[in-house]
Amino acid sequence: MAMWNPWRGCKKCSEGCKFCYIHKGDYKRKINTNLIRKTADFNKPIERNKDGSYKIKKGIVYLCFSSDFLIADADIWRNECWNMIKERSDLTFLFLTKRIDRFLDCIPTDWGDGYENVVVCCTIENQNSADYRLSIFEKLPIKKKCITAQPLLEKIEIEKYLKNIDLVVVGGESDYQARPLNYEWVLEIREQCIRTNTNFEFRQCGTYFIINGQQLKFSKKELTQQAKLLNINYYTKGRGIY
Repeated sequence: MAMWNPWRGCKKCSEGCKFCYIHKGDYKRKINTNLIRKTADFNKPIERNKDGSYKIKKGIVYLCFSSDFLIADADIWRNECWNMIKERSDLTFLFLTKRIDRFLDCIPTDWGDGYENVVVCCTIENQNSADYRLSIFEKLPIKKKCITAQPLLEKIEIEKYLKNIDLVVVGGESDYQARPLNYEWVLEIREQCIRTNTNFEFRQCGTYFIINGQQLKFSKKELTQQAKLLNINYYTKGRGIY
């Protein structure tokens, strides 16, 4: 596993961004998150060792987790990234986006029906974002598709959008002011995935987690562990993508 952030910084664009970890961290460091900047890691996938071998070996590369790969401010750099992604066909590049409506404006000319080594994860948080983004996502030419419902803010219906989806990931919000995650919402999405034979993963509880009518509070380091203990992941098409 490797992380590649060719640029950093982002701009809030939906309800799911309210307690964004990027903005919180930058605020503490007195950094302007709204300023999108190219990073020193821009060429990371094609950097080589002294013997000529690539520094990043085979595996998954998590792309642009300190920004959004489709953010308009980075349009001038994205084609260079696509060229590196093509060069490293031995790697799988995965990115999340809340800006799926920009996808067709951001792909390279030879995209066709998608690159085999690119996984696109459309992020949703409530029914409005699900209906808007997933109605676009389902029509896009992408080889590997994932839905990330995190932070999940309410009960949502997404079953009609699950055709050709490789994985659905669900998680809660992490913040001292976080909006609660209701376990019933998680189980409802899981049932939709089971009915459509879609891989499902419960990635993390929220800081405030409602289960069996009781609201619990967890520290940040407990969130993934508590979700794992519930043991509700469902795999039907091989194990999850990421």
